[in-house]
Amino acid sequence: MLKSPSSSSSSSSSSSLNISFFNIQLFLLVLIINQHVVIVSSQPLYTNSRWIVNSTGQRVKLACVNWVSHMDVMLAEGLNHQPVDAISKSIINMGFNCVRLTWPLFLFTNESLGSITVRQSFKNLGLFSSIVGLQSNNPSIVDLSVLDAYKAVVANLAKNNVMIILDNHISKPGWCCSRFDGNGFFGDQYFDPDLWIQGLTKVATTFKGTTNVVGMSLRNELRGPLQNLDDWYRYMQKGAETVHAANSDVLVILSGLSFDKDLSFLHQRPLNLTFSGKLVFEIHRYGFTDGDTWSNDNANQACGEVLNEVVSKGAFVLEQGYPLFVSEFGADQRGTNVNDNRYFNCFLGLAAELDFDWALWTLVGSYYLRDGIVGLNEYYGVLDWNWFDIRNSSFLQRISVIRTPFQGPGYTETRSHKVIFHPMTGLCVQRTSLLQPLELGPCSDAEAWSYAPTKTLTILGTYFCLQADKLGQQAKLSMICSDYSSKWDTISDSKMHLSSKLQDATSVCLDVDPNNVIVTQTCKCLSTNDTTCDPGRQWFKIIDSTRATKTTKSFLQIKPIIHFLARNFFGSYIC
Repeated sequence: MLKSPSSSSSSSSSSSLNISFFNIQLFLLVLIINQHVVIVSSQPLYTNSRWIVNSTGQRVKLACVNWVSHMDVMLAEGLNHQPVDAISKSIINMGFNCVRLTWPLFLFTNESLGSITVRQSFKNLGLFSSIVGLQSNNPSIVDLSVLDAYKAVVANLAKNNVMIILDNHISKPGWCCSRFDGNGFFGDQYFDPDLWIQGLTKVATTFKGTTNVVGMSLRNELRGPLQNLDDWYRYMQKGAETVHAANSDVLVILSGLSFDKDLSFLHQRPLNLTFSGKLVFEIHRYGFTDGDTWSNDNANQACGEVLNEVVSKGAFVLEQGYPLFVSEFGADQRGTNVNDNRYFNCFLGLAAELDFDWALWTLVGSYYLRDGIVGLNEYYGVLDWNWFDIRNSSFLQRISVIRTPFQGPGYTETRSHKVIFHPMTGLCVQRTSLLQPLELGPCSDAEAWSYAPTKTLTILGTYFCLQADKLGQQAKLSMICSDYSSKWDTISDSKMHLSSKLQDATSVCLDVDPNNVIVTQTCKCLSTNDTTCDPGRQWFKIIDSTRATKTTKSFLQIKPIIHFLARNFFGSYIC
């Protein structure tokens, strides 16, 4: 995607206090987000219908972060700030199990370019202060060729048990992407299809023995005036066959057209490949993909329109039996971008609902050189400018919910149920005890619900249903589940308002108070003329799940007791 520009910031020396604070942040964050530890197995991955699985058939969900390595210097960003091993470890500590590591085609196909040393590459660009940082933090890398340095980064990620997707991001090293940069489509100035096949062959062969290299993304964001379907099928099929022939271990990941927004042509014209069990499709989506839609239009309407487009042009491949890898999405992590904030609330609901694989843009806190600016600050980066501090720990906490599968092969710990997810916080509806109100908490502790055709939300294994009581008051659990206040419809264009009616027929929606307690309030932002209203606090998603939570275990254990009490004290009123 054409990334939105970031602002530059002046650098400052990082003290030992900064490092200590970063380590404390990581420790606390790991306690929060590592609810389920996903072990990365050192073996090839495969596809089983819409799921990515290992050789035992267990689902492996890619929860990746993008690490930029395709820019003019041809070196993974940040190595002037941190040792490569420290960055690899921070990736795991922040909850990611995978890196989408970008590479420029010319790095592997232009011998004179790939053979220059890292030091010389930086000198050529006048980045002398960065050389000092590289010498200090990565002395073993600074005098390697840029090609060998790329291999060293891959090796270190593998050493730290990080899965790696190798992404051919661009041909000529530099920032991506525009319609007229000469890198967009087959036949463009810097995009020779034969050279591209040569590069794919070399990369696939080079990393054939690296077991943690689990996939190759053949080309990032095809685009521009030359794009057409016949050449897409011709060359993407050829590229896929080439990679599989050179290294049958890796997943083969294919992007669509129009900056990787559009795979809709697959509805009518499937690919014709000689291999199976390895094909994955990828799409991208950002807030700025749709311009200022999110900040200028009604948020519910924007969410409905965008989600319909994402499904019809990309996510439909899940129904066709292929995994979907959303290999770029992200938001300004300063939290001040209204467009991004509204988009991300909507997108995170979809990510939880569809349970697809993903790669967040980006790990990068700052760039060696971008847009002519040395040390440009990347506000979409999970790491801060100095690569020591986490830019926004609450953001990482929010996305931790989509890091672990909700369902899939091997994730049938309990019978199918629903969880009620709140995208704005990344939390789920839970109840700490029968005497406490419903509130938001970690999704690992979520209530397990059933959602009946009668629109009743009932806690799995019990006779307790969700009920609206009074406007502005806490939602409650009841065993009387037949009246209107116990029926919950998904309303608004976003389909993320859960609405019920009080006894006086007043319509209300689930909401969250400042203490994260679930309440009912007047439904917000329903009028399409209301463009300033933010409905995020009232957006909930009902998610399918088969993974165990604390409550699925505890409530199933007390089901016989509840059944006895219900039959004896409530009799025929039980729903």
